Amino acid sequence: MIIQLKPDATPHDLQRIEETLARHGWKSMPVQTQYRRYLVGIGKREIDLRQIGHLPGIADVFRVTDNFKLVSRKWRIEETCIDLGDGVRIGAGHFALMAGPCSIESEQQVAETIAHLEENGIRIMRGGVYKPRSSPYSFRGLGLEGLKMWHAQARPAGIKIITEVMMPQQIEAMYPYVDIFQVGARNAQNFNLLDALGEVDKPVLLKRGISGTIEELLQSAEYIFSGGNERILLCERGIRTYEKAYRNCFDINAVAILKERSHLPVIADPSHGVGLRRYVPQVALASVMAGADGLIMEVHRCPEEAFSDGQQTLDFKEAGLLYRKLALARQTLRQMDAWH
Repeated sequence: MIIQLKPDATPHDLQRIEETLARHGWKSMPVQTQYRRYLVGIGKREIDLRQIGHLPGIADVFRVTDNFKLVSRKWRIEETCIDLGDGVRIGAGHFALMAGPCSIESEQQVAETIAHLEENGIRIMRGGVYKPRSSPYSFRGLGLEGLKMWHAQARPAGIKIITEVMMPQQIEAMYPYVDIFQVGARNAQNFNLLDALGEVDKPVLLKRGISGTIEELLQSAEYIFSGGNERILLCERGIRTYEKAYRNCFDINAVAILKERSHLPVIADPSHGVGLRRYVPQVALASVMAGADGLIMEVHRCPEEAFSDGQQTLDFKEAGLLYRKLALARQTLRQMDAWH
């Protein structure tokens, strides 16, 4: 059960609601987000919502049986829209492309990428300054100084920044320079990090774990929402299976299912999803047709020279062609929706 409280609900109202729930054998947890106050009710006994809904301080009551409640579409029918400011929105009909290199490498690379994004009307740049690498001897990013350098070039161009945060201790220092915090697949169930991001008033893109289920992804998102942050994006980026023909198995089913089960925007990552450059465009197009609210892709002027993930990164020419195909795919999808 989710109880949405009125803005003027008093502590006395809250106490009365909690006591009423307790009499029916229900536990309750208060949640304060950027926008609203809620009580999440947990219980197994049947309860008539009318016995709760009339109490002072309550705006609405919703029955939600999912283990993930606040991120469920069962109570919030309308889709969530993430507003980054300056006309950049994601979800609820606003499609977003996020493109850039796997790793931020140099000032020249950042400048080249920003010019490419501007040329193609893309407002969000992805890139890593803290890189979780399988080998400790691989390039692990330029760190905070690299982020500051990137931010200094991106801001004047009106480009928003999405980058990965790996530890709660990094959040405060990164905060002024980041528009979207990314939680990578390896940290999808790092609950200390998710709790910390629940206290942040900036969007969080949460990637599915390497072997994570859809249910586990939604439960991880629930950690962030219940901590106070409603601005969450879910990301399908492929899972590990027994197949060896490609890097990961992109779960196109997950895009459609997440759209049905959650009100949060769903982003697809075709670069990591398949892990081979030649197949990235097909997976990207399939994601759009499956209903994704956006794509996050790896692009580089010369992927062969990239410090990391060059094998799955498109060059600027390949990416430009894909952007045009994506626009056509979205136009086709809108026409198909109009038939209904």
